[in-house]
Amino acid sequence: MNFPHRYDRNKIALSEEECAALADKRIVVVGCGGLGGSVIEALARIGVGHLRVIDGDVFDESNLNRQLLCTENELGREKAVVAAERIHAINGNVEVEPVVTYLGEANAAALFYGADCVVDCLDNLEARFWAAHACQNLGIPIVYGAIAGWFGQVCTVYPGDPSFACAYGEPFESGGESQHKKLGNLPYTAYVIAAIQAAEAVKVVLGKPGQIRNRLLMVDLLDGSVDDMELR
Repeated sequence: MNFPHRYDRNKIALSEEECAALADKRIVVVGCGGLGGSVIEALARIGVGHLRVIDGDVFDESNLNRQLLCTENELGREKAVVAAERIHAINGNVEVEPVVTYLGEANAAALFYGADCVVDCLDNLEARFWAAHACQNLGIPIVYGAIAGWFGQVCTVYPGDPSFACAYGEPFESGGESQHKKLGNLPYTAYVIAAIQAAEAVKVVLGKPGQIRNRLLMVDLLDGSVDDMELR
């Protein structure tokens, strides 16, 4: 196989067959902020061939502390559009579809249709549950990630698996409040969790072992600990 030199550093860690397979994979990233921007960056660089990036929001000044796609020149611009421009700048071989909308009950299934994997980089519990529900119905694995202050967590959920609802209960009972509103968002927490999410997405679409499945991986950067909790 002949690959562009841009993928030379992928090899050995990934076989040539796996590198070729990535070019045919379709991954949806929902949320183009602190987590999503870094996930998008990694997936475009490693050579995932088709990316749909979804976000209804625009960049504001509070995003500058952590969101890689946000610069002072991008303030007020739609996050999904900026994400698509970034992907084109990184890797012109990647087919990218920006979707400027918020995810909810009515549109989740249509937004995810045809994907090999969905990466959940959302920031509210209600939207996360609609994303998980749509993936269950469509038979698509979803990689969930969240951050709050120095703390972050990741899990990969296949249709039929216990989901992160086991840890959170029903979002509608609590109004969908996320902990990041109480604890803040730090840049390095976002980068660490996004890196794990990107790795999980690649493992999912390539069928590689070692996925964070049926457990919730928890990372605390303040005390330097990593732990996990079984999901039942």
